[in-house]
Amino acid sequence: MIVEILNILFEALWLIIFLKVLLSWFPNINWWNQPFKFINDVAEPLLTPFRKLIPPIGGLDLSPIAALITISLMQKIMIGLFAF
Repeated sequence: MIVEILNILFEALWLIIFLKVLLSWFPNINWWNQPFKFINDVAEPLLTPFRKLIPPIGGLDLSPIAALITISLMQKIMIGLFAF
């Protein structure tokens, strides 16, 4: 039960960050309107620490890649701990 809930939570976080990256390619999106505000409000606190560690390279923000890798690793570790 706990494993299923954790898995859903990590998958949702992964999806929200992925949507944030895809939507960032469209400059006319108003991040203050729903559902974009929800996506932004969830993704930005997760991405901000990575942006502080990894500066943009040639204007390319690599922080979402680091965040997605970290979330995937955390998912594997947490699922492994609670799988027993």
